[in-house]
Formats: sequence, C-alpha cells, structure tokens
Amino acid sequence: MSELQKARETINKVDKEMARLFEMRMDAAKTVAAYKQKNGLPVDDFARENEIIERNSQYIQNEDYKSYYVNFLKKNIKLSKNLQHRLLEGMTVAYSGVEGAFANIAAQRIFPSARCLPYADFKTAYRAVEKGECDCVVLPIENSFNGDVGNVLDLAFFGSLYINGVYEAEVVQNLLGVKGASLSDVRKVISHPQALGQCATYIEKHSFETENAVNTAIAAKSVAEMNDKSIAAIGSVKAAEQFGLQVLSEKINDSGANTTRFAVFSRSNRNPTPLDERFIMLFTVKNTAGSLGEAISVIGQHGFNLKALKSRPTKELVWDYFFYVEGEGNINSEQGKAMLTQLKECCSNLKIAGSFEKEVHI
Repeated sequence: MSELQKARETINKVDKEMARLFEMRMDAAKTVAAYKQKNGLPVDDFARENEIIERNSQYIQNEDYKSYYVNFLKKNIKLSKNLQHRLLEGMTVAYSGVEGAFANIAAQRIFPSARCLPYADFKTAYRAVEKGECDCVVLPIENSFNGDVGNVLDLAFFGSLYINGVYEAEVVQNLLGVKGASLSDVRKVISHPQALGQCATYIEKHSFETENAVNTAIAAKSVAEMNDKSIAAIGSVKAAEQFGLQVLSEKINDSGANTTRFAVFSRSNRNPTPLDERFIMLFTVKNTAGSLGEAISVIGQHGFNLKALKSRPTKELVWDYFFYVEGEGNINSEQGKAMLTQLKECCSNLKIAGSFEKEVHI
C-alpha cells in the first residue's frame, strides 16, 4: 500500500468516527435546545461559545493546525445553533402589546426563531406563561430615563415565574401621525406613560395634550383607527410601518441614551453556573427596628455588590413594603448560600427571582 493510499485510508477511518461523534454532538444540541425552551433562554450564548473555542483549541499540539481547528469549531457551533433555531421555531414567547411594541421588538431580537404572541397587558402576558400558554414572557423592568416599571416588579414578587435573563435595548421614540398630517396639525399625543415621560420636554415644548395607552403600539393602532390629523402617537418606527402611520418627528425622547431593560420570565429556574455574575431577589423584612439595615449589611458582609434596592407597597397592609434587589456576584457560591441563610433570619419573606451570567445588549 502506497503512502497516499495509507493517508486516504486514515482519512476514511477518521471521517467515519467523526460522523458518529457529529451525531452525538447534534443529539446533545437537541437536549440543549429543549433546556433553553423550558427555561426561556436564547440560542446565542457567546460567553459559552468563546469558552468552548478557548478550551478546545488547547487540545491541538501542532500550532500550524490550531487556526484551522478554531475555524472547524466555529463551524460546528454554527451548525449546532442552526439546529437549535429550527427546533425552537415551536417556542412561544409572550409580550405585552401588539406587533410593533418595543417589547415585541425585544422579544424578536432575543428569540428570533420563536413565535411571539401579543397580550393586552403585563399581567395577562405573565399569566399566559404561568398557565402554560407560552414558554416565556418578555417584560420591561426599567427605563434609563423614566425609572422602574412598577407593575412588572409587582408581578416578579407576587407571581411564580423566574427571571432567567435581563436584556438592555435602545429605545427610540418617534412622533407618529396619520398620512397627510404634519407636526403643526397635532394637538394631542397618545402613548404609554413611560413613553410620555421619556418625551416630556418635547411634549411640553409643543404644548400637546396627553392621553395614556396600555403601550406604544396600541397607541399607534388607536391613532390609525381614529384617522384624525390632530392626534398622534409616540412609538417605534416599526409601529408606524405596522399601522400605516408616518413619522412626523424622529428621536423625540429627552435622553439620547434612552434604553429599556427587559427581563425574560419562565416557569423553570435555569441551572446556576460558576459564570453567574448577577442575581435578583425580593424580600420583606420583619417589623422590627433596623431590620432593613441588617438585611443590606448582610449582603455586603458576604462580598456582594448591591446594584439596586427598590421598594414597592405590598398592597396587603397599609405602609407595608417589599424590596427588589439586584446584586453582583454568584449567589450560588458558598458565600451566596451563607448570605441567604443569614438573610432568612431578618427577612419575613425571601424570594430568589433568578441568577444569570450578565446583562446582554440587544
């Protein structure tokens, strides 16, 4: 047998074994896809992809081959993701509003392969996941200019779902009017209170009347249905396209860095990993002097950085509050477990809403 024949025989044997291993790898990718659907996680996980490439490339001894192997790994990862996207086409994601709402835009960016279903309001969308109608729900929790979305924080405390990821998206507000209208025609603007707050300076400058809507896309739909040149909506360019409106004025939000943070809620709590860097928890404290200060102190004593502390009325007792906390650090570490044990001594209720690796920009 010639050297060429021997080399070709080796290639054939390796290819046969690689085909078997490739099937094993794709079977594992199916399992990953099922886990992501159950836990409301996106296909893309760039931290994990980089980890695979960095670790596995170290197995190559011949430096001349390393760059080729990295390319091979990237192609394998892409094929795995293609399969996961196809499998997740049956995934259903709830959001509040109608097509063109910012939550709809965020949901499509996070889950490009999933079917996104609209619901009338935050609570109805949240309940759809609790009842099993959808796999997960994408809801806004905070805007960089106009603050918290209190109704969603309430759902996080009183509901049964877990937060398995937080995503930050730029929000650009526009003035949307019916065809043929001009800025000078407008007397009233309709939108969600958050959007109205984000555009307060613009609204005041033009002396517009305001009217609240459930969300920005529903406001756009209402304006289209009324077909009145004196009434405009504040919302996205996509909402304008969806409902046949024209953009009368672009980028009218007060802040040039207007972003909204969206949380993905699902029925299952994702498995913690050593890479988790963020956590969200909610608690009430015992009605004793210094109990809130003690809770905050416990968090710091165990080396966790408190990024946010917000209070909301429980609505069960007058002047009774729960606290929403976002922190940095791995809450599933030994220090995290010790912190939770100690917190239970000064908190009357303690709920871990979720932990995740980091916030993702979409």
